[in-house]
Amino acid sequence: MKIRDVMSKDVQVANIGDTLQQAAARMASGDFGFLPVADGDALAGTITDRDIAVRAVALGKPVSTPVTEVMTTGATTVLDTDHLQSALDLMGGGQIRRLPVIDKHGKLVGVVSLGDLSTRVKEKYAGEALETISQPH
Repeated sequence: MKIRDVMSKDVQVANIGDTLQQAAARMASGDFGFLPVADGDALAGTITDRDIAVRAVALGKPVSTPVTEVMTTGATTVLDTDHLQSALDLMGGGQIRRLPVIDKHGKLVGVVSLGDLSTRVKEKYAGEALETISQPH
């Protein structure tokens, strides 16, 4: 089975010109803590509620700070044509719970989470990935 078969396709994104307040409001309204950051159709990075708390709020940055100042760049991604095991391996190896999904042209087309994968792969593999992801750094 391929990533495109289980990924979330209706993905909310932050744009590179968005502020922390705009990103946080989008997270709050959608009840999620992760947003890919897009530059047009291309993935520029990712931002989490933890990034906002630790890299912005804890340092006293204003809510008008651009997301680009606190986002994670060089995000690990998977291709929509990759097999599910590839995503599990990346998640386990990098302690990552969500992966942006891109197509062969580099366009952001979705997000796959450990939850998406756990419903489709053998429990054993999802459990092993969760155990690795959850270990302290």
